[in-house]
Amino acid sequence: MPDPAYVHAAFSSIAERYVTANHVLSLGTDVLWRERAVKIISEWKPRNLLDIATGTGDLALAVCRALPEVEVLGTDFCRPMLDVAVRRGLTRVLEADALHLPLPGASFDAATVAFGLRNMADYAAALREFHRILRPGGHLLVLDFSMPEGLLAPPYRLYLHHVLPRIAGWLTGNSGAYDYLGDSIEAFPRGKAFCKLLGTAGFRMATSLPLSGGIASIYTAEA
Repeated sequence: MPDPAYVHAAFSSIAERYVTANHVLSLGTDVLWRERAVKIISEWKPRNLLDIATGTGDLALAVCRALPEVEVLGTDFCRPMLDVAVRRGLTRVLEADALHLPLPGASFDAATVAFGLRNMADYAAALREFHRILRPGGHLLVLDFSMPEGLLAPPYRLYLHHVLPRIAGWLTGNSGAYDYLGDSIEAFPRGKAFCKLLGTAGFRMATSLPLSGGIASIYTAEA
């Protein structure tokens, strides 16, 4: 599991260049992944939504633009990332640890976490906390990297462990901030394993949707 102090320091150091780095490193496909996520969220028709580990606000802002009727709150434990999100237009933010959200139980219709759960110290504990803040019948969406299978796997591993950290270091000015990324993606549960983890946290009707050949995945579940 990632070390919270290391993750906090790493993301604080790259906050100002994080958005640009993501778009370049994913060749813009991260925008398409979020669009797919927003389409799923729109089908749930939530009144309010908590975007956990919102970072610089990419997914939260996408929801705000597409679904202006939804009240969106973004939380993150890294203040420099939240500051960027606010400057980009996210009006409601809260600095908070995702494993200990200072929010009442059963208070949100939907919760999302994009590329953040993988960086948390305890996946299962985090999912239990997300379940706690959701109303019965509320929905969770997790968007994160996963590992492709078949012919795409070897070249993707090469890119992930050797090419991406170098490009990211050049873009952000912090050569070490992305060193752990490849290992964290390899270790993160995916597909059926992640759906099982959702079940142990109290969620039901878990689904897995691979994106871009399995480079990323969207998981959904109901509280």
